[in-house]
Amino acid sequence: MSNASLRLVWVYPDLLSTYGDQGNALVVERRARQRGLDVQRLDVRSDQPIPTSGDIYLIGGGEDRPQRLAAERLLRDGGLNRAAENGAIIFSVCAGYQIMGHEFVNDLGERSPGLGLLDVTSTRGEAERCVGDVLGDIDEHLRLPQLTGFENHQGITHLGPGARPLARVRLGKGNGTGDGTEGAWNDTVFGTYMHGPVLARNPQIADLLIKLSLDVNALPPVDDRWYEALRDERIAAATQPA
Repeated sequence: MSNASLRLVWVYPDLLSTYGDQGNALVVERRARQRGLDVQRLDVRSDQPIPTSGDIYLIGGGEDRPQRLAAERLLRDGGLNRAAENGAIIFSVCAGYQIMGHEFVNDLGERSPGLGLLDVTSTRGEAERCVGDVLGDIDEHLRLPQLTGFENHQGITHLGPGARPLARVRLGKGNGTGDGTEGAWNDTVFGTYMHGPVLARNPQIADLLIKLSLDVNALPPVDDRWYEALRDERIAAATQPA
């Protein structure tokens, strides 16, 4: 794969990187370089246009006001939607996940339009926040091991018929709807409430994004000892009695 290249775009790190989501960009970049790929990473601030020629776009979590500002600017810009139309891979976390949907409730208590890249709609829960470790079984179509992550949100996200749950939770709240779903995906767009950062705890998801962008079925193996040690530690901590 030494001749292949990967264009990685981290969307609005100045607004949407509250929970260490830069780690997701670092993991994708490292795992691509470990396979001999030439990685071009572009961090696009909210005052810059979104390039449409990226292969993988990452968008993270944030507080309510930055989320509203990010959604407004992404809608005005239109670049992320055009990139999706071109077949780009998009992986979104928490506030970014809600922005991928049809609408969400903003910091003013109003319904803000999202980008409509996922068939989901988000509201704000009246009960306590969803906070804590999450374990779940990822959609079998994606052929990935157990999902591990950390959630911290008050959002409730309902999936429409055009979206599949990313995972079914064994532990934690996930989408907050009470139906056991966590996240959503359709074709090349993925969303999750998982922090951690999620790709450090689930490096196989990062590999999936890379495979989809390259249109290949497999990647050369890499040394996963440190990733597996982190996964084992977090899964054990989540499952042992308090």
